[in-house]
Amino acid sequence: MKGFRLNPDKKYVDIIMNGLERKNGHCPCRLEDNETTLCPCDEFVSEGICKCKLYIPFEEAEEIIRKKVLDKESNENIKMEKKED
Repeated sequence: MKGFRLNPDKKYVDIIMNGLERKNGHCPCRLEDNETTLCPCDEFVSEGICKCKLYIPFEEAEEIIRKKVLDKESNENIKMEKKED
């Protein structure tokens, strides 16, 4: 769907994908299993709402990626400072 992408959090995606597998392709966030809950569910296709956050807006994904990069850089700086001590 235009404007959305797969959640960049690989651990989270693995959890959701395992849920999809357990429910034979139906959204793991839904109680009922019917034609409207097959992933991608009808609500996502028609309204752009992915309740399980497997698919998220590009802006939200970019923010998650940016935060991961900043966290990684911060951790590397801390390691370098400890080596210098």
